[in-house]
Amino acid sequence: MNSPVPACRAKDLDLRDTTSVRAAISDPLDAVVHLAALASGAEARRDPGMAWDVNAGGTARLADGLAEAKASGQGDPLLLLVSTAEVYGNVAPPRARTEADPPAPCSPYAASKLGAEVAALEAARRSLLRVVVVRTFPHTGPGQTDRYVVPAFARRLLAAKRLGAPVVKTGNLEPVRDFLDVRDVVDAYARLLQHGQSGAVYNVASGQGYSLKDIFLRLADIVGVRATPEVDSGLVRPADISHLVGDASLLQSVTGWTPALSFDQTLRDVVHAQAD
Repeated sequence: MNSPVPACRAKDLDLRDTTSVRAAISDPLDAVVHLAALASGAEARRDPGMAWDVNAGGTARLADGLAEAKASGQGDPLLLLVSTAEVYGNVAPPRARTEADPPAPCSPYAASKLGAEVAALEAARRSLLRVVVVRTFPHTGPGQTDRYVVPAFARRLLAAKRLGAPVVKTGNLEPVRDFLDVRDVVDAYARLLQHGQSGAVYNVASGQGYSLKDIFLRLADIVGVRATPEVDSGLVRPADISHLVGDASLLQSVTGWTPALSFDQTLRDVVHAQAD
């Protein structure tokens, strides 16, 4: 991870409120890395309207504000929109997804993130605002909340070891995912800020798929516990994507990016962060 990371400032704002969005971007900006979202799939399923208002509507408000700033001479900001690989949905037979694959979201979260892409790229076509869309595949790392699968597995396995429990509750372990370390993902974003082409969409992916069962067993080995996974229907996601692996050839050709951290190292760091 050798790309220089530009100096950044975090901005507080409410994506549902136009006045709040405009206030956050009132100063001249070189770039906006837009990660703000309703990012939990479970929360989006509970309130799809909220997901659309925050993810798609909020991005529309942000992109429009940046477009107006550009038109008024307040610089030439780049909007780096962080979307999700979940916009691809399911595909048969399973294969690595490329940016040319048509989106087919199968959850309120993914649909609202695709709406965010549409909103940002429309603003780019209308105003010449510079927009780069990033479809990031699943990623994790030390400090991630256990609302997500890898730290959730780690927390349950550490508890099983502490309590001597022979069984750990899980969701469906059959889906295959392409996992990255968040530190490699940040490196990709930094490179795209410098080299990404406006109007383009880039996958951030390793190209390697792991079943959730494989991830569970790898984590169990790191924790040092023998525990049997047991599927709990309450933890199973409806309409889950069975295979989500990406092809990042375009990103690699434009920026030279490749993942620097092995998946096993990432898993070890997640476990050690929780154990500490």
